[in-house]
Amino acid sequence: MPVESERAAVAAPAPRRSLLVLTVAVLLVCGALSFSAVTMEVGLSGALPALALAAVPVGPVLAAVLWLDRHEAEPPHLLAFAFGWGACVASLGALVLNSLSSKLLDRAVGDVTNTSVLVAPVVEEVLKGLGVLLLLLKQRREFDGVVDGIVYAAFVGVGFAYLENVLYLGRALGDDEPAALVVVFVLRCVVSPFAHPLFTMAVGVGLGLAAGRGPAAVRALAPLAGLVLAVGLHSLWNASASSGVTAFVELYLLLQVPVFVAALGVAAAARAREARLVDRCLQVYVRTGWLRPEEVRVLSTGSGRRAARAAVHAAGGRAGVRALRDFQETATELAFRRDRMRRGTDPGSPEEELALLQRLAAERARLLALLPPPRAVAGPAGPREPEPWARER
Repeated sequence: MPVESERAAVAAPAPRRSLLVLTVAVLLVCGALSFSAVTMEVGLSGALPALALAAVPVGPVLAAVLWLDRHEAEPPHLLAFAFGWGACVASLGALVLNSLSSKLLDRAVGDVTNTSVLVAPVVEEVLKGLGVLLLLLKQRREFDGVVDGIVYAAFVGVGFAYLENVLYLGRALGDDEPAALVVVFVLRCVVSPFAHPLFTMAVGVGLGLAAGRGPAAVRALAPLAGLVLAVGLHSLWNASASSGVTAFVELYLLLQVPVFVAALGVAAAARAREARLVDRCLQVYVRTGWLRPEEVRVLSTGSGRRAARAAVHAAGGRAGVRALRDFQETATELAFRRDRMRRGTDPGSPEEELALLQRLAAERARLLALLPPPRAVAGPAGPREPEPWARER
């Protein structure tokens, strides 16, 4: 069976066509309504240039998130759903609910100055968090822990920030003041492109902990704690943005920067945990002869994966690197699947495990076919064996 067919055969079951069509339709309708609402406020002449300007930080931010997700890359259609949820569903809900809240507060107390601090953060973080929660509930096999929670939450946050930036940039364009446009672009697209992803990442961490194997109390309370943290950070950010330049800079340096650094630390620790998980879960396949110990080191560490790709690129070019990447991704999928089986979140079956192992063997054979024959290399201690990924088995 071709590798592509094997991959399709053992992949997580695809959503039913009707459900997929419904999901895409909902995202498109919500996106159209969101853009229509923005256009009604800023005009088409402001909305269209704003779409292009707001897209500037999207690529770099998503690239940084995908770099974090190198061990077990999430399915592209789920990442697209997460981005679409933020840009289409959450943004539309925020536009409607924030507007209604302002009107209700105005009628009740005649003061809506605190809406952006007290109301908008709750509304927006709940709506964004719902997208991550849906992925956890409906795509449990693709939601393995904190790193997955961070990645999906960041994509939701980037999508939401994109549509929100279109609104603010469109307003600045409508004012016909170049200086105002520059200020808005710098503040929203240069200084703080990670703001919304960072807030929602707190929810993602909480849901990632809930998906793990920790104590039941931690798993139950972690999502709520993550939401509270996200709302708190968002409220402080909005308060600083409306308190003048000095207050904004002070809070940015004293709170937002340390929080961002702490988030990087959490993400790095979570990724290191994933590497240890891959190493631990693949050991059983070393004992049963499917993998060599040297191969597990290449598969479970960032340095080992990079070194292997560099060596294969030198020997087999881009085709070899693609084959090695497939081999690494299949082995990582196998490790995470075994971890889910151990935790009871994916009962699986021996047939599925065997299919993955056979696919792994086929990808190794394909990789070796693209590389020159192995040969010993002379060194200070005499001849040594070639690197493990270049050995015949």
